[in-house]
Amino acid sequence: MFEADVPEKDVQGAIDKLLEKYTAEEFSFELNHIAGGYQFLTKPAYQASIGILLKQQSKRRLSTSALETLSIIAYKQPVTKGDMEAIRGVNCDYAVHKLLEKGLVEIKGKSEAIGRPVLYGTSEKFMEYFGINDLNELPTPKDFATAENTIGEENDS
Repeated sequence: MFEADVPEKDVQGAIDKLLEKYTAEEFSFELNHIAGGYQFLTKPAYQASIGILLKQQSKRRLSTSALETLSIIAYKQPVTKGDMEAIRGVNCDYAVHKLLEKGLVEIKGKSEAIGRPVLYGTSEKFMEYFGINDLNELPTPKDFATAENTIGEENDS
């Protein structure tokens, strides 16, 4: 192996050149900054065509239960299964098991609470799956706010 120190500016310069090169229309993929690293990913305009070409079946989507559980973990981490169940109001064993199986969540340690329950948090794969580099990029509750219902209000017309 080569053991040469490469200045960070040189590495960043090479990455910048790759980013610029693969934005050209002639390429069906591009370099994306995701989960603290870089990946070559298919450009959105080509995904359907490549999927047909490769005859790939789409990935199985997460169930509503798994998505609800994953969102609790993402926003409340580190969180125990008991805390998740208190928020959701139902047992979360199956959803947590599936999320662990898919690698979207991982065990982060044990709580200091009575019984020392397991603490769960999101994984690097979660960051990749959702295309974010930091948990601060998750939408905030205000992003989900809906417009006030105006039905039944008087109109000045």
